[in-house]
Amino acid sequence: MSKTMSLNTRVKLSAMMFLQFMILPVWFIPMFPYITKMAPEGSALPLLCGMIMGFGALASPIFGMFADRLMNSEKVLALCNFVSAGLLAYAYTVKSPLALFITLLLVMVFYMPTWSLTATIAMANSTTEAFPQIRVFGSLGWVAAAVFSIVGTKVFNVEKFDSTAYIFIGGAIAAVLAGVLSFFLPPTKPPAKGQKMSIVDALGLRSLVLLKRPDFLVFSLLILLAMVPFQWYNVYNSMYLQERGYEFLTAVMNLGQVLELVFMLMIPVILKKAGYKWGMVLGLLALVFRYVMFYVGAKTGVNVGDYAGILIHGLIFGMLIVGSQMYVDAAAPLELRSQAQGFIGLIMFSLGTFLSNYVFDFILKKNVVVTEAGELTHNWETPFLIAIGISVVLAVLMALFFKPAEKNRDESVVA
Repeated sequence: MSKTMSLNTRVKLSAMMFLQFMILPVWFIPMFPYITKMAPEGSALPLLCGMIMGFGALASPIFGMFADRLMNSEKVLALCNFVSAGLLAYAYTVKSPLALFITLLLVMVFYMPTWSLTATIAMANSTTEAFPQIRVFGSLGWVAAAVFSIVGTKVFNVEKFDSTAYIFIGGAIAAVLAGVLSFFLPPTKPPAKGQKMSIVDALGLRSLVLLKRPDFLVFSLLILLAMVPFQWYNVYNSMYLQERGYEFLTAVMNLGQVLELVFMLMIPVILKKAGYKWGMVLGLLALVFRYVMFYVGAKTGVNVGDYAGILIHGLIFGMLIVGSQMYVDAAAPLELRSQAQGFIGLIMFSLGTFLSNYVFDFILKKNVVVTEAGELTHNWETPFLIAIGISVVLAVLMALFFKPAEKNRDESVVA
């Protein structure tokens, strides 16, 4: 990270985060009612579309390779955003369920790497203390994405905007704005430009050499496992809330993003005093707290437990996700910075999502309950107890075995 940063740079990086994290919730959160309406009864389309984020994140290391060796990171970001915008605009016209799935899958292939790219650009041009303050604008952009639905409904009189194809137009507009902004971002040159490349480099896999280091191997494994309870919340919690009788699911879930604005500003203070190891442990203990609260809500029917589990989201996200990105930036050598961010993005948002879906889909199927009216619901107490147990074990493992080693990023680790 830089030691100094101008106000102009701070504003540009904050705007980058705001727009980049506005793109996804505009269309992804309200996507499921739309595709469920489009797909025939019994179609696998909703399930497949729910996995496109994980598939898209598989491409993150490849785009990281471009940023490390071939092109400025802000130019790769611009390319990703403009292609995403074009694909989202096309999705508006698609009427075939299969064609829509393929189109949205391609959107994610180009969109998901932008999370790692924006982290690389921000951390290359900001200070350690300022990065969470800049990243918090991403949370603000996520919440502000609701403006598209409000404008579409109130100004353009589009009834039930969130369940129409107009959501893809909203996403395309946000992506175009983010693409244009990319040209005004601080130049972030590829640190390994001109170095010899192999097929490993071309596939963005050079960062795997970091796994030779015990600190990075333990860190990667534990973060992967931490995504099992973490991503469960993102995928299944709306189902839990619906079965508990909550009506405005998106609004209730977004309460976590609202408080995230506060927690994000606390990250540099916590990491400065506690360090990366105990910051990660704190994030895992916050996961324990979340599922204890959800268990209380499911067991007693008290809504306070549910709200407490949602409101702690910012601390969990800040310590585990943003904290991981900051550790990678500190620990990875300069020439692997972008690929390493892409690799950790793959672990958190792809492999971790797949593993979480597999584990908790199995658990939920074992806890299906048929009501007297013949409706299918779930016994949520058992899944929450399992999530508590996983989180406790991971917190202990993190405390015992993770030994952070901040390397000089100018020091090459490439064999």
